Amino acid sequence: MRILASTNRRAIDALCARDVARDPAVAATAARIVSDVRQRGDAGLRHWMKRLDGVEPPFEITAAELQKGWSDTPRDVRRAIRVAAKNIRRVALRQLPKPFVVSVGPGVQIEQRVAALSSVGCYVPGGRYPLPSTLLMTVIPAGVAGVPDIVVACPKPAPAVLCAALEAGASRVLRIGGAQAIAALAYGTRSISKVDKIVGPGNAWVAAAKTLVSADCAIDFQAGPSEIVVCSDSGPADWIAADLLAQAEHDPAARAIFITTRRTLAEDVARHVQAQMPATGPAAAAIAANGAIVVARTRKDATDLVNRIAPEHLVCDRPEDVRRFEAAGTIFVGAWSAQASGDYCTGSNHVLPTGGAARFRGGLSAADFVRAYTVQTLSRRGLDAIGPSVVALAAAEGLTAHARSVAVRLAHDRARPPVRSGRPR
Repeated sequence: MRILASTNRRAIDALCARDVARDPAVAATAARIVSDVRQRGDAGLRHWMKRLDGVEPPFEITAAELQKGWSDTPRDVRRAIRVAAKNIRRVALRQLPKPFVVSVGPGVQIEQRVAALSSVGCYVPGGRYPLPSTLLMTVIPAGVAGVPDIVVACPKPAPAVLCAALEAGASRVLRIGGAQAIAALAYGTRSISKVDKIVGPGNAWVAAAKTLVSADCAIDFQAGPSEIVVCSDSGPADWIAADLLAQAEHDPAARAIFITTRRTLAEDVARHVQAQMPATGPAAAAIAANGAIVVARTRKDATDLVNRIAPEHLVCDRPEDVRRFEAAGTIFVGAWSAQASGDYCTGSNHVLPTGGAARFRGGLSAADFVRAYTVQTLSRRGLDAIGPSVVALAAAEGLTAHARSVAVRLAHDRARPPVRSGRPR
């Protein structure tokens, strides 16, 4: 694993750079698939599922198949799925925005209401590894939010994925994947109703398809190859190496970076990475292409580099270190906070922003499955109080009809004769 000095500006710039350009061939293929499924519906979906995944209808997983998936899943895995699901629900319940009513002045009341989306599509990759954890991380927050129709799309769901679908409470599980699944969920077909939002990670074609449909169907965000940054001066070196390799095994394009001010620790970690790393496979490819150890001159230099990267996963030494960092999808504190624990069982969501997107948002949460909207109620007294300010601001913007819509009410109120008390003479 290469060791860089933080003073090597060219190497650090290359390390921090993300390839934001999309592969034009991938984008063109995804666009063709999305267009075809949008136009031909089930016929297009059948064509692409058979051609790309070798999967033919029926696409919907039956109740009997779900039960078989549960039975075929080893008991210890079923227990682990229950533990993870319990913790994810517990965290998700605290993530929901709260309704409220506030009076901003006499006669002016603003109410926030929170309503669940009507339907969501949860994409669960089915390629290199089965990912029941991703199903739990997407379906459970939607269920906690109160979404009544939760559809799972997974091209080749393993028994553990079907087991997780039962535990999480998915409404439907569809044996579909790729850009064609994204198109079917976004636009609907005869057999698949369109959804309000699509969430979950996927390969380059899935990511391209999510971008294409996002003008018509909400998405969570683009989740690219996994990233981890460990920023530590204390070790243990073999544990740090294990954390780096854990994320590297996700994908040959994953990024694994260790930042320290201690040269000896850097060298120890490099040795342990070499000793633990398999000879071939995605981890070896990722470490070769995107792995690095950076020796910083000072803790400030190390902090600045972490903030510049804004990684998906960040591991640091002490609770007080957290204040140093401005952006990360999630932060693990201390040697015992193994990053892989957050991928499965801590309850915090593992669908996280990558590519520097942690600068402006966090991971998937129950809040992603609701819409918060306001209800505004003004009395005559309330409009009398704020109306002149509304008229002044509208006039300043040159929006005379806006001003008039309030001014006519104020004039009507002034023109109304006062109400007299007592008996008429």
